[in-house]
Amino acid sequence: MSIENKNVYPDCPTIIRTIEVGGLTKFQLIQKLQQHSVLMNESAERLFADNKFTTSDLTYFLKTVELTVRDLGFAEGATTAQIFKRASEVGLDLCPLELGPRMRFQYLDQPEGYLGKPSLPHQAPYGSITIASEVLSEDEDFPKGFYLRRIDGVLWLRGYRAKQTYVWKPDDHLIFLSNKEESAINHGE
Repeated sequence: MSIENKNVYPDCPTIIRTIEVGGLTKFQLIQKLQQHSVLMNESAERLFADNKFTTSDLTYFLKTVELTVRDLGFAEGATTAQIFKRASEVGLDLCPLELGPRMRFQYLDQPEGYLGKPSLPHQAPYGSITIASEVLSEDEDFPKGFYLRRIDGVLWLRGYRAKQTYVWKPDDHLIFLSNKEESAINHGE
């Protein structure tokens, strides 16, 4: 996969958000998601149930960057490893897993996802936003992380599975952290 050098991050359109994380247990996160009528699929529930998915006791803020696979220079798509490597090279970091649920209830106005487009099997759905986070297990049957989606007016926090050879489409949306020196903002500052 070749890297296209024009209009790539940081010289491309991005969506920057500041997201509050920490300060809630997994159980409290689930309660808050339920309060906002957010649904989860089985893969999201498996992530929550895993002991490797931890939350921070301290509340802090993270600066996130939403962009596409194409914005990282992959005009023909790329694997997760290629995407994560390129993101690191341009100063982006992986998100903590707890950012997925926190972002879900802080981004309640997500537009409808598919707008009449068909769902493609084993592909990131139209309108979805995947949280780029560290993988908890290399087992191909275990979920790799979360993605956000609105389907028929219903908000979802969904887990996804992907093989190492899976190629993300150029227009798939991902969220990373801006570099660590600038991304963590202490609560109350």
